[in-house]
Amino acid sequence: MATIYLVEGPVGAGKSTFAARLSVTHAAPRLILDEWMATLFRADRPSDGFVDWYVERNRRCIEQIWHVACDMIDTGTNVVLELGLVQRQDRSDFYARVDASGTTLKVYVLDAPEHVRRQRVHTRNVEKGNTFKMEVSDEIFALANRMWEEPDDSEAAERDIEFVDTRA
Repeated sequence: MATIYLVEGPVGAGKSTFAARLSVTHAAPRLILDEWMATLFRADRPSDGFVDWYVERNRRCIEQIWHVACDMIDTGTNVVLELGLVQRQDRSDFYARVDASGTTLKVYVLDAPEHVRRQRVHTRNVEKGNTFKMEVSDEIFALANRMWEEPDDSEAAERDIEFVDTRA
């Protein structure tokens, strides 16, 4: 049976780089929320009211990514997902979908100290390398950083979660 490899963590933790390695290791295509958001909506991003605008489009993209992932799983194909499920309730809702589908799930939660992550984001903004999808301002970094809720003991006990320190 195919497996969903879910990669989560705060902004700048190295999720896209890690997901690329997982993709090769498990012969699994990647479905990355930021890529979908940037491709579909970057040109429409407002200067005001960004949070409400983002939340609605985020929800729609995750819904479509889920449908595509299910099609892959149904064909026996592993899939790597990076969905930006930064809050416990969002992950819980996703876990319920996975459980209902009967699919195997492996979760990787990445993290590094905030100053390391902030520097990575600044570097990515300037270099615009492989993992660059959109500019992340200091304000957006701070907002996303505040929103991140690390899995608690209950979530960690109920799920196959591997915590990965990406500071190096």
